[in-house]
Amino acid sequence: MKVGLFIPCYIDQFYPQVGIATLSLLEKLGCEVVYPQGQTCCGQPMANSGFEHLTGGCNELFVKNFADFDYIVSPSGSCTLHIKDHLHVHDKEDAATHIRQHIYELSEFLTDVLQVKHLSARFPYKVGIHQSCHGQRGLHLSQMTELVAAPYSKPQQLLQMVEGLELIELSRKDECCGFGGTFCVFEEAVSVKMGKDRVADHEKHGAEYITGNDVSCLMHLEGILKRQQSKVKVLHIAEILNAAF
Repeated sequence: MKVGLFIPCYIDQFYPQVGIATLSLLEKLGCEVVYPQGQTCCGQPMANSGFEHLTGGCNELFVKNFADFDYIVSPSGSCTLHIKDHLHVHDKEDAATHIRQHIYELSEFLTDVLQVKHLSARFPYKVGIHQSCHGQRGLHLSQMTELVAAPYSKPQQLLQMVEGLELIELSRKDECCGFGGTFCVFEEAVSVKMGKDRVADHEKHGAEYITGNDVSCLMHLEGILKRQQSKVKVLHIAEILNAAF
């Protein structure tokens, strides 16, 4: 299958190693991966701030870059959900519909499309999973604890295939970290307090690493960890699934 690799802005600018790990992992699993050089922002920051009517150029460019792929894969739950819910181009709606129906967050793609049963990764550390809100409540990557239903977690399913990795249990395993895109700018104090609570939960249960599906949330937690001079580190799930420590 031919896969278009969608790398969001903040990964491209601040965490390029996540994009590289995603590419490497997909190629290991037999995908033909193409990174369209003309891709830019998907428009989520504008839409989240109430200016979705200004994202037309972003939408048109996204369709131009990704219309011809069997699947589009991204290591970002929030950006993936934005495209799924908001990508529309009035004169290219068939192409936009194809993209909306064939774009996947990485762990979703690995479990639901490739149906991965084995990984060659090794990561001998204690790891806590941060369930990002967009991924959990928007893409349904894992079950919400407030629902009376059988638990599941696609990220956890994949991490359990990694040799030597020990998943820790959290007291509040699906609590928001407080990042929330522009929320962390407009409500800085609340955002920081929520992030500190998430960090404390991981530290309390002995995590050596915090992982997740959204670099934005991990970036927020990493900033708090560094300011507290904590030994706990953050890694995107793609980096762990591609690891060979």
